[in-house]
Amino acid sequence: MSKKREYTGDYPDKTLYIPGPTEVPDDVIDAMAEPMFGHRMDRMTDLYTTIVEDTKTFLGTDNDVIILTASGTEFWEASTLNLVDENILVPTCGSFSERHANVAERLGKDVDRLEYEWGEAVKPEDVRGAIESSDKHYDVVACVMNESSTGVRNPIEEIGDVVDEYPDTYFVVDAVSSLGGDLVDIDEHGIDVIFASTQKAFAMPPGLAVCVVSEAAYDRELEKDETSWYGGFQRCLDYYDRKGQTHSTPAIPIMLAYRKQMKHMLEETHEGRDERHREMAEYTREWAREHFGLYPEVGYESQTVTCIENTQGIDVAETIEAVSEEYDMVFSNGYGDIGEETFRIGHMGEHTVESIEALTDAIEDVAGL
Repeated sequence: MSKKREYTGDYPDKTLYIPGPTEVPDDVIDAMAEPMFGHRMDRMTDLYTTIVEDTKTFLGTDNDVIILTASGTEFWEASTLNLVDENILVPTCGSFSERHANVAERLGKDVDRLEYEWGEAVKPEDVRGAIESSDKHYDVVACVMNESSTGVRNPIEEIGDVVDEYPDTYFVVDAVSSLGGDLVDIDEHGIDVIFASTQKAFAMPPGLAVCVVSEAAYDRELEKDETSWYGGFQRCLDYYDRKGQTHSTPAIPIMLAYRKQMKHMLEETHEGRDERHREMAEYTREWAREHFGLYPEVGYESQTVTCIENTQGIDVAETIEAVSEEYDMVFSNGYGDIGEETFRIGHMGEHTVESIEALTDAIEDVAGL
C-alpha cells in the first residue's frame, strides 16, 4: 500500500523525452496563472469558443470539436457508449489498442480483436477481410493511430477508406500520442471520431481531451438510448451551440494554456508542425539504426515516438537513470513485457532535431557507444 510522500517542490528540472507528457513552453505555463473567473461568465465563452474554433482551423476540419477536462482515455469510453450497440472490431497491435478493446468489454460490448504481434502494423486489407468474413454487423471499427508502446504508426487513412465502404460502420481513431505532430486529413478519410490528449504532441499541460466528431457520428448517437453523459456528443455539442461553453465545470487554467499554445501551433501551421516532427523522427531512426535497431515493422514507424530495439544489451533502466542524473534528461524504457528489450524516445511537441540530438549524445556518452 502506498504511503504519503510529501511533495516539496524542490526537484531538479528534467527535460522530457518520454511519450508524454512532454516539454511545455514557458509562456504556455505562465498563461495558467491568470486570475480565476467563473465558467459561466462571458469571459469563459470567449475562451472556449476561441480554443474550439482555433482547433478546427489548425486541424483543417469541418467536423465538430469537443474539448473536455479529461485525458484522452475519456473518449475510449464515450465513443464506445455513443456509437456501439453490440459489436465492435478492434485491431490490436500493442498495449493501448488492447486497452481500447478491454474498455469496450468492460462496457458490455461484444469485442472482436484483429490481432497482430507487437511491432506489427494493422493492414487495411485485413480490416476489410475481418468485416467481410464476419457474420456480425460491426457498429464501430476502433484503431489506434500511434501505438506508443511499440512505436508503430498505423495507416489510418487507408483503414478509414476501407471502413468508409460500410456506411453503417463508424471509424474511431485513438490519436492520443500523435495528433498535432502527425498530419492526418480527418474529413477526407471517413474518420467519424478522432481524439487526443493535450500533453502529447500538442505540448500543453495534461488535463484536456480533444475530440473531433463527424455529423454522422453525432446523428448515430441520437438514435441510441444509452450514451455517455460526460462525453456525450449531443450533450457537449448542443451546449456549445447554445452557450459557447462546456456543460460541466472545466479546468480553466489549462484552457488558458491551450489558448496560448494553439496560437503558436496556428502560426507554425499543421503542415509545418508535421514536417518538423518528420525531421525529428528521421534523425532518431537513423541514430537508432547506427547504434541499435528499430522495433516497429519497416515502413510503419511512428512520427512522434521511436521504439528502439536494445540490440546491444545495455541495461536500459540503469542508462535511463544515469542520463537523468548526469544530464537532467528523461527518456523511457520499453513498455510492459518488452521493457528491457527496447527503449523509447518521444520526439513530439516543441522538440527539435537539435534537442533530440542532445539526448542521443547523452545516451552515447553514458552507454559508451
